[in-house]
Amino acid sequence: MNIATAARIWLTRSFKPFVFKNEYDNKILYEDTENLGLYIHIPFCRSICSFCPYCKTVYNKDLANRYTDALIKEIELTGKSISGKKEVTSLYFGGGSPALLADRLNEIIAVVNDYFIIKEGIGLELHPDDVTVELLQKIKSAGVSKISIGIQSFRREQLSVLGRKEPDYRTLFSALKEVTFETVSFDLIFAIPGQTAESLKQDISYAFENGANHIAIYPFIDFSFSHSNVMPMTEKEKRNLLDSITDYCTSCGYVRTSIWTFAKEPAKKYSSMTRDNFLGFGCSATTLLKDQFKINTFSIKDYIVRVEQNQLPTSLTLRFTLRQRMIYYLFWTAYTTRVDPKAFERFFGVSLYSKYGFELLLCQVLGFTKKKNGIYQMTAKGAYYYHYFEQFYTLAYIDKMWGIMRKEAFPDKITL
Repeated sequence: MNIATAARIWLTRSFKPFVFKNEYDNKILYEDTENLGLYIHIPFCRSICSFCPYCKTVYNKDLANRYTDALIKEIELTGKSISGKKEVTSLYFGGGSPALLADRLNEIIAVVNDYFIIKEGIGLELHPDDVTVELLQKIKSAGVSKISIGIQSFRREQLSVLGRKEPDYRTLFSALKEVTFETVSFDLIFAIPGQTAESLKQDISYAFENGANHIAIYPFIDFSFSHSNVMPMTEKEKRNLLDSITDYCTSCGYVRTSIWTFAKEPAKKYSSMTRDNFLGFGCSATTLLKDQFKINTFSIKDYIVRVEQNQLPTSLTLRFTLRQRMIYYLFWTAYTTRVDPKAFERFFGVSLYSKYGFELLLCQVLGFTKKKNGIYQMTAKGAYYYHYFEQFYTLAYIDKMWGIMRKEAFPDKITL
């Protein structure tokens, strides 16, 4: 039994696994859902990076246009499920390289605006090669207010390990000065072989000096299906790097907004994950609601066919038990390094202490959390162990599910 499974059994107080079945509701009722976010997946790239686990394929203009037509139709199918427009927190475009559909971005956002009112802005991921004045102006005019650039590393030797080429930094930095956004986040990867605490600190400093007001520093994870030849670091090496990152960013006055993200100001955030509920559109996109979690097919071809038949492209659905939903909520809330008992009670209608009082006390005794103004705040020690557990969770659940769904458009059932 792995650590993720043992934790699931303990925290759900049940041996019942997560069971994803090939079923779905063709009408999603989200009208009364609070704090609802939106996510749109664009699965096209100019070339494929071996370390990236996400659903993607090499860009083809004809396929991309057919996909966009289907994407718009999927948004309409879901939008028509309720009457009137629904307020949502935010909209994030991920991929892949969403900028490859920049010419149709206005069209996609327009149909979103037909059914939703976006309160906190629109975020979009960018490949460094996409960052030009012309492209930035185009996406900003479409309504994008936050961007995340997949830098990964500023060091040629680390990029080489990841199979990436060094971008034109002069063009990139110049474009960011000319076209401004509310949030400019640089994605970096830590635990790349050969990486040192000093080189990471220099990368972080360089990012903030050259246009970023937010950074995300994700750990390198070796997915079983990624066919990467990179040898992962040891856990001791990872912990030393994570502690060094945290100490350095804190000493520079940067605000920790989640386990792996830091910002110049608390308001500068970029996260498509830390939301109570969300609707996902596009192949491989997920939807999280109070009572269910569903994931769309990973097959672009089957996605298009399904939507053209006026059906949602859902591949699998998990119907949560109450305890399962609670630990899912707590897992991603803890990712922000803070858990608010009052927010938990508003969401579930029951006290957090009545369900997990012992676990909260244990986390304090072990030095994982401290309580301040009624909110549990994660310590550096707690952040490391969250990071450690998250890797087990990723390999036990996400790796298995994505590995199957990359091969089967509509699996019969997946038990995790």
